[in-house]
Order: sequence, then C-alpha cells, then structure tokens
Amino acid sequence: MNLNQIHTVFFIGIGGIGMSALARYFNSKAIPVFGYDLTSTTLTKEMESNGISITYKDELGEINSEIQENKETTLVVYTPAIPENNVIWNYFKNESYTLKKRAEVLGMITEKYKTIAVAGTHGKTTTSSMIAAVMDVSEVKCNAFLGGIATNFNSNLVLDDSSDWVVVEADEYDRSFLTLVPNIAVVTSTDADHLDVYGDSDSMDKSFQDFVNKVNPTGKVFLQEEVKLTFGNTETYSLDNKNSNYYAENISVINGDFVFHAVSPFGCIESIKIGINGLHNIENALATIAVCQEVGVDNETIKKGLENYRGVKRRFEYILKTEELIFIDDYAHHPTEIKALVSSVRKLYPGKKITGVFQPHLFSRTKDFGDEFAKELSQLDEVIVLDIYPAREKPVEGIDADFLLNKMNGISKRKESKETVVKTLDKNELEVVLTIGAGDISTLVEPIKKQLTQ
Repeated sequence: MNLNQIHTVFFIGIGGIGMSALARYFNSKAIPVFGYDLTSTTLTKEMESNGISITYKDELGEINSEIQENKETTLVVYTPAIPENNVIWNYFKNESYTLKKRAEVLGMITEKYKTIAVAGTHGKTTTSSMIAAVMDVSEVKCNAFLGGIATNFNSNLVLDDSSDWVVVEADEYDRSFLTLVPNIAVVTSTDADHLDVYGDSDSMDKSFQDFVNKVNPTGKVFLQEEVKLTFGNTETYSLDNKNSNYYAENISVINGDFVFHAVSPFGCIESIKIGINGLHNIENALATIAVCQEVGVDNETIKKGLENYRGVKRRFEYILKTEELIFIDDYAHHPTEIKALVSSVRKLYPGKKITGVFQPHLFSRTKDFGDEFAKELSQLDEVIVLDIYPAREKPVEGIDADFLLNKMNGISKRKESKETVVKTLDKNELEVVLTIGAGDISTLVEPIKKQLTQ
C-alpha cells in the first residue's frame, strides 16, 4: 500500500506522542482517522476536537463500520507497546488488514522530502524541535514530526507546503530509525539504554551505525564529540572542546539565562541566548546551528530563532519561577539525563536546596542502571522516589523504589506513593523542586503546583 491508496487510517495506541503526530498528519490531508487508546489524555482530547474519532474501549463493537467496509484501503498503524491479547489488534491481524508500525509509516511519508533526522538516547526531542523552530523563522521553512509538544508550535507536528525539508526525531527503540533515509543526520548520544531490546550496548552501537549508514551518500552527519560512528562527510560538536567543528565559548549566566558564543567553520556567532536553560541545551543548540547553517539559514536568523525557542513540554520546563521557589518538570529517565539536569540547576541556583521527586521508568532500566541512578540522584539535597512506572513490563522481583534508595548514602531520602507525595511537600522547606521521569509523574505536576502555591 502506498500513501495514495489510503482512504482511512486506524491507530492502535493513538495517544502516543509519535503516533499522534502521524494521526494529525493524515487528518490534515482530509483522510478519516480513527484510533484506540487505553486512557483519555489532554492530547487525545485535542485530537478529538480536531475531528479524529477515538475509542477507549478494547471491543470489536468500537471499530467503525467505515473501517470494516473498506479493508482494502484502510491502513492500520500500531505501536509495539500494544499487548498481544488486545482485542482490536487481533481483529485487524486476523482479518488481514494492512498493518504497519509507526516508524514504517513515518518512513513512507518522509520519502518525498529532504530529511533531517535527529537520533540519540537523549537530546533528540529538544534538538529536533529546536531545529524546526529556527528553520520555521527562516526562508527555508520545514515540516516536522516531533517526539514532544513543542511550545513554539503547541504541537508535535509542523506542516509547511512551501518547504521540501522535514525534521524528524529518529527513535532507536525497536530499531525504528532504520526506516528513514536522511539527507542530514544528527546523533546526540549513544549511551547504553533499551537493553531489554538490544541485550547489550554493542548491539545498540551497531544499530546506530546502521542508522548512519542509511544517510544519503551525498549527505552529512553531525556527531556529538563522544559519539564514535563513521560516515564519509562528518563533523562534530561539543560544549567546549575546541577540537570539535562546533563548540561554545564564554558561557555565562545573565539574569537567569545561559548566554554563549558559538564557534563554527562559518565563524563565531556572539552572545547567543537560548530560550530554555540547561548546559546540555547549549550543546543541543550547537547541533541546531550546525544543521541550520548546512541548509542555508543565515547566522542572524539562527540567533533570533534560538532566542525565541521556548522548549518542549516536560524538558526543563519551568512550572513555578519566583524569588522564593523554583519548580521545574523534566522528562529525564536515564542517569546521563539526570546528571545533565541536576548540574544545570546547580549552576543556575548555587547554594539553593534542591529536592527531586523521581519516578523510575521500567523495571529493566532500573535494574540495569541502579548504581548510576543512585549516584546521580545523590547529587540532590533531598530525593523522593516513587514506585516504578512499568510501561510495557511486568514486575521484576527485588527491583523497586527501595532498590534505589538502599544504594544512596549521605542524602535525605524517602519513598512515597503518587497518592501521598503531594501532601508531604511543605513549601516552607523547599527552594528548588524537580519532578523527574518519563512515566505518569506528569499527572502530578499540576497538583504539586497547586500545593506549592496555596
């Protein structure tokens, strides 16, 4: 099936961030879109308000007659997270509908564009949305499929018929990024992760090399300096290593914002202020500068675009910012991401007490990186660990919140549940609060904000 043959689309797991971007794409093309998800969220409600039909019941009676009557022209898109006993999934499979993973469909859509693909175990969502935001204010423009809700667009989808460029987040989970054929690729990091899928870090490294090998031979690859991959036309970027092609100088904090000079093969861009904080985001900005210069965006437009960039929901997102109290929400769910978050907060708020509320994500990840999690969480002044968010996994004996807490020393620490943690936060004892994790800890953000502002 090619795109022109599709008359209706059904998404199994439509509420996922990557799935919803595709659903919005087909909906924008006036193709009827239907979907199933387990729970209603802000994102699914937004899609419903735009005319997308979504059910939250896993029952055959919920499959629209239009879908049942048009088997030959219906595309069913699914996520690997769907359980095997899902009734709707099994109906489509047994009835021989055309079934494709989200990544396959993204590959089909991007075939007609010049593709900028951003990969990496962390940093890819911010970097891809930052590139899209800068290109959007330039004459080049772009389309984009993003792995988060970019504040500049209030969406994870950007469409511009005037541009032949598309920016995509290239997801390494389940080797999804191997469906893409980029013209330009960025790899932000290849730290070990998803070992439940890859088995070991060597297999994951091989998959990243396979991804780079898919780049058009006349294309270009930008690598964070510590990433060891090979490609014919490659340049590197780093926070402050002057041996890299792109690096930062004169990093300072002015009125609570990071300001820096960016050195590139095209000269120095002085006094750049990015609209979000975090030392790691300076490095993401350098990758953005590299890509945007490559596609022909001038330096002044790049500088303006970076200053106007407003980040992605749940990536170093300020929820409260007053003289008395700072509350930041962040998606960090890997030890390297937690290290970047905490070190940036320390630099911005020296001498302040930092309290972190952390929800581990996946039993396998918690088990594989228990020592590393404990080390980075111990850099906080106080840590509250919630129960593990299982996502697609079943419990693993001995792997729980206590598993992490027992590895931490010399720090104020305790275990809480989602139901109790809000009430135990005393604003009179807090200075900087961080909510950390990729699970449903996001549902605590508004209750915590309300508790801290009462």
